Amino acid sequence: MFKHRMKSFLRADFARNEDGSIAVETVIILPMMFWAFLSMFSIFDAFRQYSINQKAAYTIGDMISRETVPIDNAYLNGAQDLFDYLTRSRHESALRVSLLKWDAVNEIFTREWSQSRGWVIPLSDSNVTGWIDRLPIMRDNEFIVVVETWSKYDPPFNTGLENREIRNFVFTRPRYAPRVLWTDATTL
Repeated sequence: MFKHRMKSFLRADFARNEDGSIAVETVIILPMMFWAFLSMFSIFDAFRQYSINQKAAYTIGDMISRETVPIDNAYLNGAQDLFDYLTRSRHESALRVSLLKWDAVNEIFTREWSQSRGWVIPLSDSNVTGWIDRLPIMRDNEFIVVVETWSKYDPPFNTGLENREIRNFVFTRPRYAPRVLWTDATTL
């Protein structure tokens, strides 16, 4: 008897009763919508930060490629400060600037000089000999400025996007001189 009455109640009255259904649906769906909004914001922020870092690396590379006088430690410190300013970095960043020369006879790149700021070390000749697939085709004895940047990225919300290191690799031909000089060529 009780079973029969309960079944009829569930079929007739409870199934048709819509009181409170919007509130229940809201309680169920609102946390998922809030999480989705925060996730989209975090992903958008990550892409924005990647774009800003890339533009800052191109700016540093273009700035160095236009130099006609030798650059020094103060210039490179200023370049890293400029990178931090442009990217609005809250964390430590790293910068490596290298001048490479193409040897067409041996089909390898050689390092003229390499300087770094932050936690990275300068490049050696053995680091760049196999960079044929990373750099453009060049004429024999032509120079190229390579700027590499690193910056740590922390997402604004913990929605599953992990902390990352944004790395950029930018190369530019020297513009107004055949090559960019470093003031102390003996300190490599």
